[in-house]
Amino acid sequence: MSERPPLKLHVPQPKARPGECPDFSDIVIPPAGTLSKPPIDEPDHTMRDHALGMIRVLDENDEAIGEWDPKLSPEELIRGLRYMLTTRIYDERMLKAQRQGKTSFYMKCTGEEAVAVAQAMAMEPGDMLFPSYRQQGLLVARDWSLVDMMCQVYNNTKDRLKGRQLPIMYSVKEVGFFSISGNLGTQFPQAVGWAMASAMKGDTRIAASWVGDGTTAEADFHYALTFATVYQAPVILNVVNNQWAISSFQGFAGGEQTTFAARAIGYGLPGLRVDGNDFLAVYSATKWAADRARSNGGPTLIELYTYRAAPHSTSDDPSAYRPDDEYQRWPLGDPIERLKKHLIRIGAWSEEQHAALSAELDEYVRSAQKEAESYGTLGVKPTSAASMFEDVFKDVPPHLIRQRQEAGV
Repeated sequence: MSERPPLKLHVPQPKARPGECPDFSDIVIPPAGTLSKPPIDEPDHTMRDHALGMIRVLDENDEAIGEWDPKLSPEELIRGLRYMLTTRIYDERMLKAQRQGKTSFYMKCTGEEAVAVAQAMAMEPGDMLFPSYRQQGLLVARDWSLVDMMCQVYNNTKDRLKGRQLPIMYSVKEVGFFSISGNLGTQFPQAVGWAMASAMKGDTRIAASWVGDGTTAEADFHYALTFATVYQAPVILNVVNNQWAISSFQGFAGGEQTTFAARAIGYGLPGLRVDGNDFLAVYSATKWAADRARSNGGPTLIELYTYRAAPHSTSDDPSAYRPDDEYQRWPLGDPIERLKKHLIRIGAWSEEQHAALSAELDEYVRSAQKEAESYGTLGVKPTSAASMFEDVFKDVPPHLIRQRQEAGV
């Protein structure tokens, strides 16, 4: 016994701490176009390479190559670029509003815009979305009103949630955007349950949900995968691996040992690992998973490999745990810049058009903000006290009616 080495625990460490130079040289980025695109009825056990490799379409020359190229028209690509730019400008304005004291809290999705936008475009309008708190691009890509989104951020008199939610926890029933929950991971089993119900009713709509890399350590993640695979629910389960939870890097959720997409293997699901900053790859992988679910092929787990450029939230200071320039060194680049360069490469866009679009969208978002703020910002009572008795029961029970009368509201 004395000759045996003492036992040790492995404590995951990020690649660099504040003040150090980020080094991503050990990240394996396979060339674009190297992974095959299987048929949508491909057995999950033959797709191991898709969970361990990476689906990429845009190469280093900004060209779309390989079987996963979705062959989108220039008009569709420009539409995606427009949605991503709108989302980024919206984020910037809402962050400034928070710094000005007009709202209490905000979370940006800078660097992750391709995830929500491309996935929304790849799905059908009636499909149900169970987002986490960095998928505001889903609403933008479903052409929802920015004014309505901002009113929910400001918790003002036009806030459809009547001030009951944290500012960034949107809920829009009209476009199938399920209420965001602050309890991380709850949306995964909810999405599976909704998809199971859709199948039980003989509907044609599927569901999709999103969690971050850190949330994969929550039990809800595993409950969802179990139910999804057992009942072959028509659902897309997305893990947005943006490298950082609120202050701990993805190694603490198991990302050092294997990919998050590889967790699908043990559950009997197909797993796809995708370049999350490649708009075309995200679109194509999502369309494949949606077609599989819609044809009763069951669920798919997708890992979207990206990077959280912004702080976790306005309550976070990332300079305390990572180098300031780490995002600039991220090897997969910026999703907006990459799609812009691809459009220029194919002759469908120019720097001048891009500048004009940016100016147009900046004015569009500014105008929406002006209208939203006309209904009030932080500190304006969003609704009357009587609203506390509303939206809880379909039919208000007698004891609440009496309490409301006694309160004089």
